[in-house]
Amino acid sequence: MNIGQNILGTNFSFDVEIRLGAGAFVCGEETALIESVEGKRGQPRLKPPYPAHRGLWEKPTLINNVETYANVTRIINNGADWYASIGTETSKGTKVFALGGNVNNVGLVEVPMGTTLREIIYDIGGGIPNGREFKAAQTGGPSGGCIPKEHLDTKIDYESLAEIGSMMGSGGLIVMDDTKCMVNIAKFYLDFTVSESCGKCTPCRIGTKRLHEMLEKICNGKGTEEDLEKLEKLALNIKNASVCGLGQSAPNPVLSTMRYFKEEYVKHITAKECEAMECKALAKIVINQEVCRGCHLCTKVCPVDAISGEPGQKHEIDQSKCIKCRSCVQKCPFRAIGAGKQA
Repeated sequence: MNIGQNILGTNFSFDVEIRLGAGAFVCGEETALIESVEGKRGQPRLKPPYPAHRGLWEKPTLINNVETYANVTRIINNGADWYASIGTETSKGTKVFALGGNVNNVGLVEVPMGTTLREIIYDIGGGIPNGREFKAAQTGGPSGGCIPKEHLDTKIDYESLAEIGSMMGSGGLIVMDDTKCMVNIAKFYLDFTVSESCGKCTPCRIGTKRLHEMLEKICNGKGTEEDLEKLEKLALNIKNASVCGLGQSAPNPVLSTMRYFKEEYVKHITAKECEAMECKALAKIVINQEVCRGCHLCTKVCPVDAISGEPGQKHEIDQSKCIKCRSCVQKCPFRAIGAGKQA
């Protein structure tokens, strides 16, 4: 694609060539992307040399995401002082977030750096649906950390997020309500990074797999107290020893959930309970007879007819039939359905 020949009467001509990749997550790392553009397998290079010195086809290369380049023309047209007036002292400009999860208004939002999580979730996002409580938000995509409600007033900038165990990353912002199990959330995100590891370095290739296995063990009710210490130690080793940003950030969901929601890990291990009922091996869903009003809505959404009771009467769940899909929990307007003790 020819952008311009002999631009402004100079000898400079600007051509753009677009190359489509296969969508590998690891190609978010700059040198892995360069390898991919060159037609090789997307794997990170050891640094130095850095791309600015020796990058694409051994030539000095500027490599940034589209969001960064999109700001260049605005800075040229409006001046550096204008751009520097937006944001915080150390994080200038705006940031685009893909706001999703348990929030009323989902979509792309652009906010000045320094905007708080509370402002994004409640003022822009419209708050949490169905009257539920905010539990956590994850920023930075699958490799980001989970931020609890005590940090809702944290300003969104690079330094503040790093300080509380998260990151800006690709600009993902997933909101989670009080129905989410944070141990299961950590397992979910780690499952993705395990599959997206390029396999070049041992800490990421094998370490993340072992980390995921430990989380599966805990979610299946087979975890021990020693597993918590092993989990944290392995996560820190992976973070410190991996070659590229994928492995270095992959343990973030584990470390942040252990930091802010450790009591959930402990309950999974000692009491064999998952209060959010997302870990099916530990879940027992029961109806609180004192709260149930016999509205019959839960019976209509149960896919296996595990709930009995006539309209206007107290309902019960047949544990031998229940598949723990939680449809009844989400449907009950009186919050009469919740976790019970395992027999």
